Amino acid sequence: MKLYPIQCGNFKLDGGAMFGVVPKSLWQKTNPADEKNLIEMGMRSLLIEDGKKLILIDCGLGQKQDEKFFGHYSLYGDDSLEKNLSRYGFVKDDITDVFLTHLHFDHCGGAIEWNDDRTGYRPAFRNAQFWTNENHWQWATEPNPREKASFLKENIFPMQESGQLNFVPLPTTGNYGFAPDLKMDIIFVDGHTEKQMLPVIQYQEKTIVFAADLIPTAGHVPLVYVMGYDTRPLLTMEEKEKFLKQCVDNEYLLFLEHDAHHELASVKMTEKGVKLDDTFSFNEVFGY
Repeated sequence: MKLYPIQCGNFKLDGGAMFGVVPKSLWQKTNPADEKNLIEMGMRSLLIEDGKKLILIDCGLGQKQDEKFFGHYSLYGDDSLEKNLSRYGFVKDDITDVFLTHLHFDHCGGAIEWNDDRTGYRPAFRNAQFWTNENHWQWATEPNPREKASFLKENIFPMQESGQLNFVPLPTTGNYGFAPDLKMDIIFVDGHTEKQMLPVIQYQEKTIVFAADLIPTAGHVPLVYVMGYDTRPLLTMEEKEKFLKQCVDNEYLLFLEHDAHHELASVKMTEKGVKLDDTFSFNEVFGY
């Protein structure tokens, strides 16, 4: 098995929204804002090569939205899913499975693209199966008013119409149907959105947790640094406290999906609770 970090692009979001009730004087120390109060964000996927399987965890915004939509998110840089897959010798048609932590547009938008005449949509990964869970699917297809703008129909329903949609059973450990030999578990969390899935992967004698939107950047490690986007922020804090203790006890490395500058992070216990220990690149830890 081999893992590859895949940067799908960069965008910006309002720093206040990303840190909720935490004052700017605190969060800007780790996530500095520009003159519009926007902070830099990454869209980092994780590619798992395991035998004949090539599994992609999340897939960024995609390219099918209009200029007005993308204008809200201040896209910058030249990273793309296709470009960074090619760095490792892969193309989208090689992907066998796309595992979606949740169905917000910045995590699943790249799964669906326009068809050739732009009259409809098709899977961007023609040979892949898409994986979510039934509870989250229902939440996303019957959205509450708070999250409606994050669950875009054009990202979600074409997966089902393609016949490539699958549900991970709840609860589950070990075998998920798509990779019976893969050493991976799933942590389910409900504070950000219903049944968000955090993959836990054993790799080269280390354990990596794809932290998704529970801990989107290294700056979000402190317990009360919770996004304003979360549907149940108090629940997020409970889940985060439990999760961070697991990370300390088991020496987990956090894979940071939305951190524009750091791929991996470690945490440590202090007198004031769990804090960020250090950040790393994949190259520093795994030699590539």
